Amino acid sequence: MTARPTACLVLADGTVFYGRGFGATGQTVAELCFNTAMTGYQEIMTDPSYAGQIVTFTFPHIGNTGVNIEDDETAEPVAAGMVVKWDPTEPSNWRAQQELTGWLAAKGRICIGGLDTRRLTRAIRQQGAPHVALAHDPEGKFDLEALVAAARGFAGLEGLDLAKDVTCAQSYKWDEKRWAWPEGYTKRDEPGFKVVAVDYGAKRNILRCLASAGCDVTVLPATATAEEVLAHQPDGVFLSNGPGDPAATGVYAVPMIQEVLKADLPVFGICLGHQMLALALGAKTVKMNHGHHGANHPVKDLETGKVEITSMNHGFTVDSQTLPAGVKETHVSLFDGSNCGIRVADKPVFSVQYHPEASPGPQDSYYLFERFAAAMQARKAETV
Repeated sequence: MTARPTACLVLADGTVFYGRGFGATGQTVAELCFNTAMTGYQEIMTDPSYAGQIVTFTFPHIGNTGVNIEDDETAEPVAAGMVVKWDPTEPSNWRAQQELTGWLAAKGRICIGGLDTRRLTRAIRQQGAPHVALAHDPEGKFDLEALVAAARGFAGLEGLDLAKDVTCAQSYKWDEKRWAWPEGYTKRDEPGFKVVAVDYGAKRNILRCLASAGCDVTVLPATATAEEVLAHQPDGVFLSNGPGDPAATGVYAVPMIQEVLKADLPVFGICLGHQMLALALGAKTVKMNHGHHGANHPVKDLETGKVEITSMNHGFTVDSQTLPAGVKETHVSLFDGSNCGIRVADKPVFSVQYHPEASPGPQDSYYLFERFAAAMQARKAETV
């Protein structure tokens, strides 16, 4: 006798996927995306850029390394839920402190296993990221009509400013550096470049990379004004990753960035920060069909010809056709040709769409943090 499904995923077009629920019980609505990374499921679930989204993992072995507090990218999981092929396994890793299913239940995240994730991924690629409702009931009782209505009622991410929901409540200092064997995480205690990091949903490993590159980091909320940023007398300004529609966040972020640019400081942006910088410079952003989510995305540096394998997580992109004069496209995706980097001619102002902090993902692009530090060093030398 076949066991009764304890969870279901319902798409707005009425398609229903049944499976086995784990994590928390109840139901949630969100946009559905897929991630192709083979490692780092905990980092992905705690990445603030996934606010308002349920993540389908194309790699089947989820849960086998457990979870541990060191790998959280923010204090709590931000992704609304998880979809996997096979039920999460018992952890087998020396760093594991807890099993994935118990952690997800404690954090209130609804999840489903036992689905044909290949079929689901094809649907996302062909139809675009759908709006869905995910329900988990141990008794297997589902009101499908209500779930379809809930999925159709989801407003979507376009026009939605989610940065304000995931940003820090107040400013704070950051001094933790990247993880390294055998010490683990260490603190920087030497003087460094004064960097203000504007938090649109910043991942901890980005802040660690800044610290490891020689930066004394002060993190400010997404709504910080130019006066508040410049009051710290920074050597450089960093614009972080984050979720939602960049045009919506840009209502308050773009004026701030435009004022900061007048101060002629080095500026470095990642992901949503890249999109914020592009908007501040006069470009536009557009919603992608299914976005880029994974740790195996090839990106070409147009200035050197070098190809980097990168980590990505974005559903919007900068329209390279709208880049104004004086702003150069520096990187493009080799998957679809979409924009992955810009810089301002003759100024130390640059940004990339992908995630050079590699959490999870390859470390090909760490040099960007060193480039930012070098730009601050050069500016200090000029002003001496």
